[in-house]
Amino acid sequence: MTAVGDKEDQRRQHPVRPELEANLDYLRRALGAGESSDILIKPSRLAGRDAVLVGIDGLVQTDVLLRLMQSLAKFEPEAEGEDDLFYTQLFVEGIGYLETDPVQSLDELVDQVLAGPVALLVDGLDRAYLIDVRGYPTRSIEEPALEKVLRGPHDGFTETVIFNTALIRRRLRDRRLRAEMLTVGRRSRTDVALVYVKDVADPSLVELIRSRLQAIDTDAIPMAEAAIVEHLTGPVRWWNPFPLVRFTERPDVAAVHLIEGHILVLVDTSPSAIILPTTLFHHLQHAEEFHENVTVGTWARLVRYAGVMLSWLGPPLWVALVLSKEHLWGLPDSVREILGPRKPAGIALQWQFILGELGIELIRLALIHTPEALSTSLGIIGAVLIGQLSVEVGLFTSEALLYIALAALGTFATPSPELAQAFRLVRVVLLVLAGSAGIPGLLAGFLATFVLLLSTRSFGVPYLWPLVPWDGRVLGRMLLRQPMTLRVPRDRAFPAPPGEREPRGQRA
Repeated sequence: MTAVGDKEDQRRQHPVRPELEANLDYLRRALGAGESSDILIKPSRLAGRDAVLVGIDGLVQTDVLLRLMQSLAKFEPEAEGEDDLFYTQLFVEGIGYLETDPVQSLDELVDQVLAGPVALLVDGLDRAYLIDVRGYPTRSIEEPALEKVLRGPHDGFTETVIFNTALIRRRLRDRRLRAEMLTVGRRSRTDVALVYVKDVADPSLVELIRSRLQAIDTDAIPMAEAAIVEHLTGPVRWWNPFPLVRFTERPDVAAVHLIEGHILVLVDTSPSAIILPTTLFHHLQHAEEFHENVTVGTWARLVRYAGVMLSWLGPPLWVALVLSKEHLWGLPDSVREILGPRKPAGIALQWQFILGELGIELIRLALIHTPEALSTSLGIIGAVLIGQLSVEVGLFTSEALLYIALAALGTFATPSPELAQAFRLVRVVLLVLAGSAGIPGLLAGFLATFVLLLSTRSFGVPYLWPLVPWDGRVLGRMLLRQPMTLRVPRDRAFPAPPGEREPRGQRA
């Protein structure tokens, strides 16, 4: 056994003793009752015995705790000497409808109390009771700022994992839906929920994710889902900018992915659900497409794909063509005039784009830290004033600013912010190669990017699927919005049990 395991075993060797004062002495030391002002220790009397309630101020519902104390004060057992009957009556009459769990380890009791439940200890009993009266500070359910839709539900996940699992179950009332609760972090003891549909998700993938979550050995995960993702994906290919998981704050999007065979990881204190595995095409889907009719949804999807391609390849391709137009034989003069900038600028063409990328990124970072009342003014100053002045003084060409703006629009149209950032980095590299070697440099950079995407796998699933390996049926569904009345087979990239998703409105 490892040293960590030995320490863990030693930490668990404190059973609940019949002597109440001995238990309280240990709890006071473990919780720091004399040093922390938010530790609640409420003495009481229970059927003629000394009792105490232990909890954390701010993590419990005060009104429920008050009713619990009143109920315990009125509790009178029928058989004082029979512990089994005493336990039964205590659960039925004294505690009532509240969720309870007996505990025989003081160490486990401390961990659970720090998570919110209240502990009840009674003199003369060799076990304690955890009573769930948790009331976490939380915000109301609101629409996610990054995934807004015109039609459809406007609710979103919050920072409380229990609320998030409830939002999913509200949409999937399936008896096979599982939400396993794990604890991660030696100090933070963060609740992490592993959510999947048992007869749809790949059992081996579920076991892989579960084992990786259980193997996380760290003090705490204060950055919530970001830390969990790094532990799940590991340090392999840390330099690869393309995201291997997708984040969503929409319960409907999470439910759709569960039906398709994906797995969700929900982290307490984070409103984002981690979807895995995912491919490049999963990052390009948006909920708005499914709340419109088939034609409008398909049009929106194709426009989004075109915008993403423009943001990725538009500026580097234009720079490469401009720098290589003198070597392109048979190119009409009218096309040459359209390609090239009509007025020279004081900065080299490729550096105009690179500086433009840095400027847009700087504006984006500034908007994040700017109060909402001033964000509009900052956007106008950054996008209009600086851009116009840079053209007037001769530092930038108007054509370069046009392509920079179009690329920025395509970036913001990308549904996944993580994928948009990855494409932005790739675009900068392609700009450097196109500015240095023209069309050959652009082709080399594009080939290297394609090889990187081709070699990337998200938990065993090829990143370019269904393009590589080729699956025309699924690729058609990815590119074109399909009617929901069609019986759609499950994606073959996920080795889930075979079956077809039932069309809406035709469930028996």
